[in-house]
Amino acid sequence: MAITTLDGLIAAASQRVSLIKTASRTSVALIPFSIFDLAGNPGAGVLAGTNTANGLVPTDATVGCPVINAFGGGNTGYISKVDFGSTVASRVTLYDMLFKAGAYAFNAAVTLAAQPSYSGRVIGGTDYTNTEIWLETVTAFTGNQTIAVTYTNQDGVTGRTTGAIATGVAPTIGRMLQLPLQAGDTGVQKIESVTSTVATVGTFNVLVLRRLWQGRVRVANDGDVHDILKTGMPQIFDNSALVAVVTADSTATGLPELVVEIVNG
Repeated sequence: MAITTLDGLIAAASQRVSLIKTASRTSVALIPFSIFDLAGNPGAGVLAGTNTANGLVPTDATVGCPVINAFGGGNTGYISKVDFGSTVASRVTLYDMLFKAGAYAFNAAVTLAAQPSYSGRVIGGTDYTNTEIWLETVTAFTGNQTIAVTYTNQDGVTGRTTGAIATGVAPTIGRMLQLPLQAGDTGVQKIESVTSTVATVGTFNVLVLRRLWQGRVRVANDGDVHDILKTGMPQIFDNSALVAVVTADSTATGLPELVVEIVNG
């Protein structure tokens, strides 16, 4: 089933989940930062990944992610509204965290095996387009970290590579970096290997994220409400691992607050 009419939307079962942070993180202006491990509601998650050999598929049962009620039998879920704000001017982006591997050392050279599939969290179970590879700093680095990730692309082609990407700085805790996919690729089915060089201290996660929504907090203590015309009603799942990433205008992530309305029908 799917919601295809306004009447269907009105009749759909709905719920609201919160992502609220009560602690801020030192950031760098205009650079994305993870807030997953900061206090709030839901409570702080654990930033460091727990599996470097295979990686894991986080769910709404993962500490730090809001719990989503089970959808009705055969129903399809969507984000219908986001009520959001923050104490700092920033851009807040909501993702479904499909895959998490780490925490890798500064000199990692790991070929993954037996990776769990996240096909149950992409549309139709086969559409891997619009999935992204991100690095997430777990402990601060020294030196200019350089990372290369190989992956299987959206069509199942193996051995694709992001190339060797230099951070240009020593990343601090929570700093995130999106890795560009190989030319012509639009998504990721599987992470194959992770290589990190040059840096001398530090650890990081490799994430596969599916972008769901983003909103702009124009000034401190501002906010907005995005209805279906602004959210676009992206499809989500009742086990989606919802996480927020903050790109602040200043040097603190502030205290973002999101109330996300989820409908299913």
